[in-house]
Amino acid sequence: MAGSVDPPQAADLDVFLSGLLFFDLVFTGMAQPPAPGTEVWTRGMGSGPGGIANLAIALARLGLRTSLAAAFGTDLYGRYCWDVLERQEGVDLSRSRRFPEWHSPVTVSLAYDHDRAMVTHGHAPPVPLTELTGSPPPSRATVVHIGRDTEDWVRQAHAAGSLVFADVGWDPSEEWAPELLDQLTCCHAFVPNCVEAMRYTRTSTPEAALAVLAELVPVAVITCGGDGVLATDATTGESARIPALPTDALDATGAGDVFGAGFVAGTLAGWPLPQRLRFASLTAALSVQQFGGGLAAPGWAEISRWHRENRRPDFAFLDDVLPARTMTSCDTAARRAQATIGFGGKPVEPWH
Repeated sequence: MAGSVDPPQAADLDVFLSGLLFFDLVFTGMAQPPAPGTEVWTRGMGSGPGGIANLAIALARLGLRTSLAAAFGTDLYGRYCWDVLERQEGVDLSRSRRFPEWHSPVTVSLAYDHDRAMVTHGHAPPVPLTELTGSPPPSRATVVHIGRDTEDWVRQAHAAGSLVFADVGWDPSEEWAPELLDQLTCCHAFVPNCVEAMRYTRTSTPEAALAVLAELVPVAVITCGGDGVLATDATTGESARIPALPTDALDATGAGDVFGAGFVAGTLAGWPLPQRLRFASLTAALSVQQFGGGLAAPGWAEISRWHRENRRPDFAFLDDVLPARTMTSCDTAARRAQATIGFGGKPVEPWH
């Protein structure tokens, strides 16, 4: 078994990804959702980069060399998101672009009843994703939210030898067009949640959906929230079902993205399927204890701290995985989402 996630030097990048980036504003501690004519006060609030940024930050915090191609507005939100990704998290943005007079998409996430509802406003980026990605750079893995504008560049990444990990977002039309799954022919893994999996496959249970997806993609993974995760890997002949880790959830925003980042890290490290799923579940469980999506993602210090405090037999593999520096030092915790982007950090500098 691999002893760490330190990658070989076969490619300049570990992970390349592209998608739509949002500025997220998260409200937590709601007793009930707002109703017409009422006002609801919440006990908590956080803000930070969201959308595809959740994956980019979560991957970078696991030590993977990560590059993101995304559109950024030149408004305060866009400048803030760029600053957090590039300067704070070390994500390569050489393929991202900044567009004057295009405002950043904004999502308000309302966390209540152990889940969240989201309200989003935004416009399509001034250029399609294919123009931002160009010919994808060499990378060990590519992560994508599949859609109608992703097929060409994802196929290029696959042809270049990159392992493609796919997810799919909520379909606002609720048509769940099954032809979207045709893109899985060039994917290594598909990681939807159970609602998405059942609706796209026209099945009524996660198990039935997994059986359909296993015929379309080598590695099929379905996340089921509090019911855990189930998966099958045709490349190794493994199947597994892993229960969810018990945790006091503060905010589930971006938990699926953080799970995906953990699964990518475990795959690139060459771990068996049950260990990949347990590690991804752990990263997601740690993230829901914090505000926001990407900025809630754990780094190795937090993973190591959890392992030292819990010592669960099913996570004994972490003894051989965790970098030695986190086992013996008191590492600084990762930066977290704050209620406002105006306090507690270096001011966002103007662009020239």
